[in-house]
Amino acid sequence: MISILKTTAQSGYSLELNIKTVPAEMTTKNETGASFSLYDNWNTKNKISNTISYKNTGLNFDLDDYYSNDIDYRLNRIENNLELSHKFNKKLSLDLEFKTVAAFENNFGISDVSIFGGAEIRYSFNEKNSLELGVKRMRVFGKAAILPTLAFYSKLNPDTDIEIGFPNSAIHYSNNERNHFNLTNSFDGEYYKLDQSKKIESNQTASRISFSQMTTVFEYERNIDKNWFLSFQGGYQFNKKYRLTDNRGTTKFNFDANDGTLFNIGIKYKQ
Repeated sequence: MISILKTTAQSGYSLELNIKTVPAEMTTKNETGASFSLYDNWNTKNKISNTISYKNTGLNFDLDDYYSNDIDYRLNRIENNLELSHKFNKKLSLDLEFKTVAAFENNFGISDVSIFGGAEIRYSFNEKNSLELGVKRMRVFGKAAILPTLAFYSKLNPDTDIEIGFPNSAIHYSNNERNHFNLTNSFDGEYYKLDQSKKIESNQTASRISFSQMTTVFEYERNIDKNWFLSFQGGYQFNKKYRLTDNRGTTKFNFDANDGTLFNIGIKYKQ
């Protein structure tokens, strides 16, 4: 849902709108989102980009054994992602990320805000191959955790490049300036603070809802004119976990979400 631009331009911006649906046997998850990005290459050694985004998630469950009748959620997330890159020399560079996320059900409070991000070092073996290692505070497994990151990048030919690592891997291919194809695999997750604690049993309550899954997606992006792009995504989510938890991330109720497909349609304006 969030796009950080990677272009050769010195500075610019983009606006992106997305509609996504994730149907499954027992659950249906619908998302609408918007993001606005600014980026600037200060000089040959320093780059900065900032993306602010909003996402609204509707979640419907078809369950017979849930203790509460309130099992339809409307969730909101506001995120600001600041990225800085500094190049020490031709081979070594440092990437920094500072991410502020507010994730809540309906009523926003300061306790809904979480801080994520970290640092990564990239070493370029040559013009085609590089390795990036780092550590970040992330929520890829449905709760905040400090985890290592790894990515190996390689440009196979003028049209194709790959990324292999954690939490993301991808293959990018472009047969001309207007068509771009991406096959990505990622570990992703998020959690939201609920307005009121949900009663699970007579002696148990939950204050958060969390999601985590592994997602494989094929994307086709079409440049319809100089600045406008359309994107279409289809994919599959594995090992989905939708859970009600306490503030520490301890599971109080597991919705046993089924693996299933996802579809996304997006439109971008890039300047």
